[in-house]
Amino acid sequence: MRASAAAAFSRDAWARRLPLLPAFIYVFLVTQVPFVLTIYYSFFSWNLLKPGSFQFAGLENYSALLTNESIRTAIWNTVLLTLAVIGFSVVIGLGVAVLLNSEVFGKGLMRTLMIAPFLIMPTAGALIWKDTLLNPLFGLLPYLLTPVGLGRVDIVNQFPMVTVVAVEVWRWTPFMMLIILAGLQSQNPEVLEAARVDGANAFQAFRRITLPLVRPFIELGALLGSLFVVQTFDSIFMLTFGGPGEDTTNIPFLLYLVAFQGFSIGQASAIGVVAVIITTIVATFALRTLFSIFQIEARR
Repeated sequence: MRASAAAAFSRDAWARRLPLLPAFIYVFLVTQVPFVLTIYYSFFSWNLLKPGSFQFAGLENYSALLTNESIRTAIWNTVLLTLAVIGFSVVIGLGVAVLLNSEVFGKGLMRTLMIAPFLIMPTAGALIWKDTLLNPLFGLLPYLLTPVGLGRVDIVNQFPMVTVVAVEVWRWTPFMMLIILAGLQSQNPEVLEAARVDGANAFQAFRRITLPLVRPFIELGALLGSLFVVQTFDSIFMLTFGGPGEDTTNIPFLLYLVAFQGFSIGQASAIGVVAVIITTIVATFALRTLFSIFQIEARR
C-alpha cells in the first residue's frame, strides 16, 4: 500500500513538473551550454587574428588576471562604481520612499515621475545625458552654469567616473525607491501612532521603528542592484567608451575590449568565468535576503 502511494505521489510530482520541461531545456541550452564552452575556452590560448594559436594554456589565462594591470584597474573600477551607485541610490531612494509614503500633494504624479528613469533604455538614457544635458556646446547643464563661468566645461571627459555614477544613480534610484516603499507600506501605522503618544519625535520613530522594519528591503535592493550594476556596460560604452585611458573601464567593458577588439577568446573567457562567479555570489546573498523577507512576512 505504501509503495503504491509513493509511486502515485511520484507520478503526480512529475506530472506537475512536466509543463516546465520545455522552459528548463531552453534555459539550459541558452545559459549552461555556452557557460560550459566558456570554461573550456578559458583553458586555451586562442586569438582569432592569429591562425594556429588555439593551444592548451592551462591556468595561464587565470594567472594573467592577477598580473595584468588593466584587469586590476577594471576590477577596481567595477568595485568603485558598484559601491558608489548602490550607496547613493539607496540613500536617495530611501528619502524619496519616505516622502511618497507620507500624505503629500501630487503623490501619485510624483511616484510616476520617479519611476520614469528606470523605464528608459540604458543606451537612450546615456545619450540623453551626454548630448542633451552635459554637452559643453548646447547642453542644458552647461547653459545653466554659464553665469558662474562653467558653461564650457566638458564634464564627461573631465569627470568620467563621476558622470557614469551620476547616470547610474539616476537610473537605479527608482528601483531602490520601489523596494523600500513596499517595505514602508507594510508597516503598521498603529505602531507609529503609539510611538508618538509615548513622546517619540519623527526622527526617533524613524530610527527605532521604521528603519529596522525596512532594513531587509534595503539590503535586498542593494544586493539586487549590485547584481545589475556590476554588469554595467551601456552607460560606459555610450558616455566614455572606457576612458579617458582606463578611468571607467570595468569588467564587462574590459571583456568587450578583449573579446571584440582584441579577439583574444581565451583571455576573454577567463574574465567571463570570473565575472559569472562574482555575480553568482552576489545573487546567492540576494536570494537568501529575499527568502528571509518572505519568512518574516509569513509570520505576520
